[in-house]
Amino acid sequence: MSDILDLTAKQAADAVATGDLDPKDLYEAYRAASAADDLNAYVWVADAAPADGDASGELGGVPLAVKDLFCTEGAPSQAGSKILEDYRPPYTATVVRKLAQAGAPLLGKTNQDEFAMGSSNENSAYGPVLNPWDRTRVPGGSSGGSAAAVAAGYAPWALGTDTGGSIRQPAALCGIVGLKPTYGTVSRYGMIAFASSLDQAGPLTRDVTDSALLYRHMVGRDGRDSTSLEHPEEIVLPSATRLDGITLGVPAELSGEGVEDGVMARFEETLKLAESLGATIRRVPLPHADYGLSAYYVIAPAEASSNLARFDGVRYGARVDADDLLSMYTRTRHDGFGPEVKRRIMLGTYALSSGYYDAYYGRAQRVRTKIAEDFDNAFADVDFVVTPTSPSVAFELGAKTDDPLAMYLNDYFTVPMPLAGIPAISIPNGLSEDLPTGFQLAGPAFSENRIFEAAYALEQAIGFDGSKGRVAA
Repeated sequence: MSDILDLTAKQAADAVATGDLDPKDLYEAYRAASAADDLNAYVWVADAAPADGDASGELGGVPLAVKDLFCTEGAPSQAGSKILEDYRPPYTATVVRKLAQAGAPLLGKTNQDEFAMGSSNENSAYGPVLNPWDRTRVPGGSSGGSAAAVAAGYAPWALGTDTGGSIRQPAALCGIVGLKPTYGTVSRYGMIAFASSLDQAGPLTRDVTDSALLYRHMVGRDGRDSTSLEHPEEIVLPSATRLDGITLGVPAELSGEGVEDGVMARFEETLKLAESLGATIRRVPLPHADYGLSAYYVIAPAEASSNLARFDGVRYGARVDADDLLSMYTRTRHDGFGPEVKRRIMLGTYALSSGYYDAYYGRAQRVRTKIAEDFDNAFADVDFVVTPTSPSVAFELGAKTDDPLAMYLNDYFTVPMPLAGIPAISIPNGLSEDLPTGFQLAGPAFSENRIFEAAYALEQAIGFDGSKGRVAA
């Protein structure tokens, strides 16, 4: 079984295509590994492969772990919350259905921060996920279960969502690859919403090739999501070995302040490596990036306040009985939502309230426009903007749970990209204190193919060994 688990998703799909690997054996190997999960990465694991799975598709029967907030017919879809405990929707999210049709059957549902609100996966109503590199530390969030499952070898690849960094940050902390696509290229139909203008589904994988392969089958217009659109290019698998002609922009505002020494050292080493591959490094201004975190933590809670109003104990999910309707609403939401979700609902409701809308929400949206303009100006001079993915390596469980601001600062490098709607990828670029660090590349809208090529060239040159965190291999 360990030989099967050592394969990347692309290698496994190729082995199935040539007849060297039975897709049933592949699925059972991962089902056994995921059932033995001791990281709390999964909240549900399938009993058997779906009957309608098609191993003849390009994804070759390679099983897929799916974040708990994607609706999956007949399987729990709880968004990490007690208010949706054991909720089983009558339909499947578009992206999960498309991947199953392409040959990636559902393996299990992964743990997450409640309603995707968190940077450590400690906000889950079903307990924290442990980092496979060090079980005393967090895997990052909110897609921490997906990241940990892939890093540990409990899944060959996984679906996550990224609202302010929830794919890229856990990918960095777990030593894997995470892509936040261009907003709209992947349907949000069937995703339990956090912040609708920011949420985007994306892949978490062992390497860049797997990321491109999975993303290829995720994209496309969906009539059930009015914000979805066609990607103008076919997604191709990367093959570049050089970065000749590529200019990487390092934001002028980036400094060592607030960034761990080891993280900054790996970042600078990666820049030197990129130069050796032919890239040009240039300082580039992003004058409004420093305001990104503040704008994000107004816009996202405001949208969450609206989206989460539907969880009232009437239509689906938990209900706490009471003598009158208002008391039932109040008690259901009090008992069903965790502290971080309540905090963000209150922040968002306040920001949208009469007399404060323009001062907070309206101003945050204007900052968002400025950030998008900054990126447009930067991409007139450089091909990609690069930063560390996270200012630190994985921190200890409980280290920041009592300090929300310290927790929010983990998203410093990742929130500007969703505000601008542009794609970004995180790849592992080394270790600091024996824990993974991440390197982030962001590009203009619809530049995923170029991002994959640049990330692939760097990945090959870095030669990161992710097997050190793989507990199931």
